[in-house]
Amino acid sequence: MNVAIVTVGDEILAGSTTNTNAAWLAERLTDRGSTVERILTIPDDRDLIADTVARWADAFDAVIATGGIGGTPDDVTVEGVADGLERDLVVHGGIKDGLLEKAAAFREANPELVAEHDLQLDFDAAASIPEGATPIVVDEAWAPGCVVENVYVFAGIPEEMQAMFEAVADEFTGDGIARTIFTPAPEGALYDALEGVTEAFDVAVGSYPRSENRPGRIRVTGSDETTVENAVAWLRTRVETTDPPAAND
Repeated sequence: MNVAIVTVGDEILAGSTTNTNAAWLAERLTDRGSTVERILTIPDDRDLIADTVARWADAFDAVIATGGIGGTPDDVTVEGVADGLERDLVVHGGIKDGLLEKAAAFREANPELVAEHDLQLDFDAAASIPEGATPIVVDEAWAPGCVVENVYVFAGIPEEMQAMFEAVADEFTGDGIARTIFTPAPEGALYDALEGVTEAFDVAVGSYPRSENRPGRIRVTGSDETTVENAVAWLRTRVETTDPPAAND
């Protein structure tokens, strides 16, 4: 499955927010055997979102769009996707009821916070998805994501986006096999090994330099699991390796 990722957000383009969503998604998709062929960041521009989705939905097996999907004026990702696929936005009654219940519970549990900030949410907007779309409702998020045709719409907040992806992760499959090994060696010392492994095995290989807190990485990909495993074993005899970094590094 070939996949394109569109991350939507003025704050990403301004440099005030780091685009961790694209990197996280690309790694998970690759691990599942899919191939990420495009990653694009665009502003919160409804027309531009629509144009991008319309073109990419025809060009790729799946398109993932992440961005604002709540009920505030700058959350236009869902609207743009609906426009691009020529679908009306409809209020999903079940989702709206769930949001009203969640909001009531939040107000009851946080009366001082609600009074201080006068928290408001457009529940109709937050519960609106393209007509015919399948909602993705997760505990981590207020507004739902959705799947419409081959386009997946996830929240822009990383925790919410990750939960939405995990809810539909089994839909992303492919023949690609990927394995990663970690090395303390500088990237410049890996040239002979990287060249040799691609000559000896039908695989693709990429190297990613070490940083102050993380070892370097060598990623081996191919279409046959045995070939990939043999290539990794071959590399391990020629490259110094180390344990992977801790999950919170």
